[in-house]
Amino acid sequence: MPEKSKIKISRGTKKTAGLKLNGPKAGGSRRQILVEDGVAVSVVIPVFNEQENIGPLSSRLLKTMDALGKRYEVIFVDDGSGDDTPALLRQLFERRSDVIRIITFNGNYGQYVAILAGFEHVRGDVAVTLDADLQNLPEEIPHLLDKINEGHDLVGGYRAKRHDNFFRTYASKIVNFVRARATGIEMKDHGCMLRAYKKFIIDEVVKTRETSTFITALAQKFAGNPTDIPVTHEERAAGGSKYNLYRLIRITFDLLTGFSLVPLQVFTIVGMLISSVSAVYFFVELFKKIVGGHHGYGLHFAFVFLLLSVIILGVGLLGEYLGRAYFAVCQHPRFVIREILEKKE
Repeated sequence: MPEKSKIKISRGTKKTAGLKLNGPKAGGSRRQILVEDGVAVSVVIPVFNEQENIGPLSSRLLKTMDALGKRYEVIFVDDGSGDDTPALLRQLFERRSDVIRIITFNGNYGQYVAILAGFEHVRGDVAVTLDADLQNLPEEIPHLLDKINEGHDLVGGYRAKRHDNFFRTYASKIVNFVRARATGIEMKDHGCMLRAYKKFIIDEVVKTRETSTFITALAQKFAGNPTDIPVTHEERAAGGSKYNLYRLIRITFDLLTGFSLVPLQVFTIVGMLISSVSAVYFFVELFKKIVGGHHGYGLHFAFVFLLLSVIILGVGLLGEYLGRAYFAVCQHPRFVIREILEKKE
């Protein structure tokens, strides 16, 4: 490292261009836009317990970005990792502080919140998001940038051939279908994080203070000339997937209501399950009544249960929207940054 280089390590306090923010940086505070002339591309990577992938990811990514011949930065957002990921990121920063910046949360807030934190700190004219699991190839970033140069303001990658398990693949297809029908937002694959955004779209996403954290859908609303391109999708080489059935259900509700409130979502899911069981019970009792001459109060109880379950479902959905309004009024911080590592200009 050159002798004159200065490294800034921020712990709860951030200084930029004479501006000082005291205490831990909260995501709900007023947005500070960092602008630096000359940075062409910012790569934002959310990271959570990816110690096995940090080394190969950084090596391949930096090689790809260096070959572009443009000034760039890579922002890693550590989403409260509990393994050796923070230490590996710090070592990476010490080796390449000229392009590496690291944001560390004080806890786990989720992938999309981590991306949002990265968006609040990008300096480039174009921002590219990428997962840390190496299922999407960093070598394909130039393809997205080529489309941006053609005049598109948002370029989304879609996984032409997926290498996830059966559950992940078809659950994602169902969510894509629900999203397209319920929201009218058209994109081929909202689950693919390999995407490129013009800076003005990122600024609009952050300025909205939207309680929804579903970045891909929110950004799509602000794009005037978006496009999708096929990208390679590989099997995860190391580590495990951070998504399960519950997380996929949460994503679905984020798309439908704009935010995810765990208690209300559980309440809604229970109402849906009861509705399904009650509907089956109702038709069984109706079949017995018509065909078998069945007498009794089973049909009546089934009908009452069906109505009650529909009411529960409706209350749950109403709670989703009330909860969204509640958080918008309270303006709770979406994340708290514990530490920022970056080179001081």
